[in-house]
Amino acid sequence: MIDTAFSRSLNRSTRSTHHSFIRAARTSLSPVMLVCIFALLLCFAHSGSALAQADAAATAQSIGSAPSSTASTPSQSAPSPAGANAAMLYPGENFKLSAGDLISVRVFQQPDYESTGRISAEGTAVLPYIGSVPLEGLTVREAQLLIADRLRIGQFYRDPEVIIQVLDTVNGSVIITGEMHSVVPVSSERSLRDVLLTAGGLPANASHTIKIVRHGLDAPIVVDLGTDLASSPAANVPIRPHDIIQISRASVVYVLGAFARQGQIPLDQAQPLTLLQAAALSGGIDFEGQYNDLRLIRTVTKQGKPDRVLVALDIKKIRDGKADDPILQANDIIFLPTSEMKAAIKSIGSGGILSLISILIAYRPF
Repeated sequence: MIDTAFSRSLNRSTRSTHHSFIRAARTSLSPVMLVCIFALLLCFAHSGSALAQADAAATAQSIGSAPSSTASTPSQSAPSPAGANAAMLYPGENFKLSAGDLISVRVFQQPDYESTGRISAEGTAVLPYIGSVPLEGLTVREAQLLIADRLRIGQFYRDPEVIIQVLDTVNGSVIITGEMHSVVPVSSERSLRDVLLTAGGLPANASHTIKIVRHGLDAPIVVDLGTDLASSPAANVPIRPHDIIQISRASVVYVLGAFARQGQIPLDQAQPLTLLQAAALSGGIDFEGQYNDLRLIRTVTKQGKPDRVLVALDIKKIRDGKADDPILQANDIIFLPTSEMKAAIKSIGSGGILSLISILIAYRPF
């Protein structure tokens, strides 16, 4: 009868573990003491799991409330008309138009007026209502004022605001490759900041160390933008037509061990990433993790050669504010070992522990 009750209450995968607990219990401890021990383990398992989930949720909330460096960057490009090349962006009002340029002409808040076409070899563009308009050699601003004046004189619109978008140009452009893919018109010279903001700003996973490949130079120009593109003095470096801007992926940190999700986390160079934030982004710490034995493996340079340094940390003390929350660096490895005792409790589960308690009570001599 006891064997039948035992086989019904326990899972096959944990039967050998339960036998070991029972043999140890019968030889060394009384049933009452064992009931108390298993009850404590059950409470510890539930509280530890809930604590880990609460830590992950609290830290994730703190990350979510932090300001984002890329969300607040306004777009400087006008919307592209249907079928246009979306890679070519608004070049700025000082861009000079040339024969062969593909342009889009719109009137603000007038959806019925929209025209897309190339400037002819004679330097003119044929537009609705006003016909052929000479645009070659004019800046975008001058062309907008000329077209608006023609529409106003013809009494087609009272006070039109004309918007010209350059979709393709033969005059000069800059190619952005890597983590961004754009073609930005540059007629003479523009700052790196202006070009990047025109293209939409640096994405969060982009490195802030940028290479500029320029014709005639043997090596690329390396620019370190620091943490803030908008205020970086290095962003004033001039960009010339036909330059190629290479943007690589930002560095990452690696998360291994007793985390809900293992893998890599990209570093946002505009905002530092701490250990607790990395734990939250990984889904939190699993119940079986050894909180006091977290290992941070960092790559350093010693005598010109890369070397790894192991730093032991207690993430529980960091969470409780008793230790500093370290800021992670590129290529850091976060490893949290698994506690064998906690892993065994987790594999048994609360149902298995209750089954063991019921069996021990059944074994109790009367």
